[in-house]
Amino acid sequence: MHALPFFALPAAAAEPPIWPFLNACMNALAALCLCAGLVAIKAERKRLHGALMIAAGLASAVFLAGYLYYHFVWQSEVGPRRFAGEGWLKTAYLALLLTHVVGAIVNLPMVIGTFVLAARRRWESHKRWAKRTFPLWLYVSVTGVLVYLALYRYQPA
Repeated sequence: MHALPFFALPAAAAEPPIWPFLNACMNALAALCLCAGLVAIKAERKRLHGALMIAAGLASAVFLAGYLYYHFVWQSEVGPRRFAGEGWLKTAYLALLLTHVVGAIVNLPMVIGTFVLAARRRWESHKRWAKRTFPLWLYVSVTGVLVYLALYRYQPA
């Protein structure tokens, strides 16, 4: 059992824990906020854009906290979940996972930097960085949902 009993799960849970599902939901929410934020800034609705970007950032931060909890606390007791597919399915899954993880690692400082530039009202630099950060952040958010689906919902028997 964990130190926090309300987060405790049995070591041999038949169903996957709720954490991966919640993480996928946070990734999906971040992707939706990112797309809506892009629409808002294109329509010159700057306050709405800012609110949507903050919401995307918060969703991604909640994802990261849940991801770290799941992988370093829960999985430390039950072990990692492995993809059961073989052949080209496993190759495709591993390619998806690799690009997602590398993209997330690269994207985190980019997102933080883009937020810092906005907070400092350095709009030209913010805009330049956002043009690079947005597509990678969106890719990481969408592929996070796809990794969840591949690993927990549509995995071959």
